[in-house]
Amino acid sequence: MAAAWSVVLVTVVLGLARAGPVPTSKPTTAWRGCHIGSFKSLSPRELETFKRAKDALEESLSLQNWRCSSRLFPRPWDLRQLQVWERPVALDAELALTLKVLGAVADTALGDVLDQPLRTLRHIRSQLQACGPAQPTAGPRPRGRLQHWLHRLQEAPRKESPGCLEASVTFNLFRLLTRDLKCVASGHHCA
Repeated sequence: MAAAWSVVLVTVVLGLARAGPVPTSKPTTAWRGCHIGSFKSLSPRELETFKRAKDALEESLSLQNWRCSSRLFPRPWDLRQLQVWERPVALDAELALTLKVLGAVADTALGDVLDQPLRTLRHIRSQLQACGPAQPTAGPRPRGRLQHWLHRLQEAPRKESPGCLEASVTFNLFRLLTRDLKCVASGHHCA
């Protein structure tokens, strides 16, 4: 009987030795399929499609008679104020709202102009989500500034008129692309 246990014990030990080291922590953004670092800057062609879309949206907004009581993205909105793990969470929420609002606008006459920018934004969001869950499953939960920003983005469709949402998203579009996305893509190097 002791000989049988010795054989089992040796087999288990050899099996564990071949398995390799046990990881001590989860990788941050090194998951297979995570390419968010490639968005540190968009190509001039991509930025031009966003500029055309923004110009068309602003022209459409100028024809509407809308008044907004507050700014959805106030001046102090800067992802650098958040911890590194919070930045992708905020960017994901910002992208989700942008896609929702611009997707609703795309159903109108601006569909052709918004088609490519919406595809690019969806691609960016899919890459962001490939880097890990937007909301951590364990560990820190949104607090403070991040919690406030997430709540603000979540409540915006209920509190703001469609015209004000469209205006806020339109005026924030280039900040999202050139500052917020770049900051998340830069990871710890965003300062």
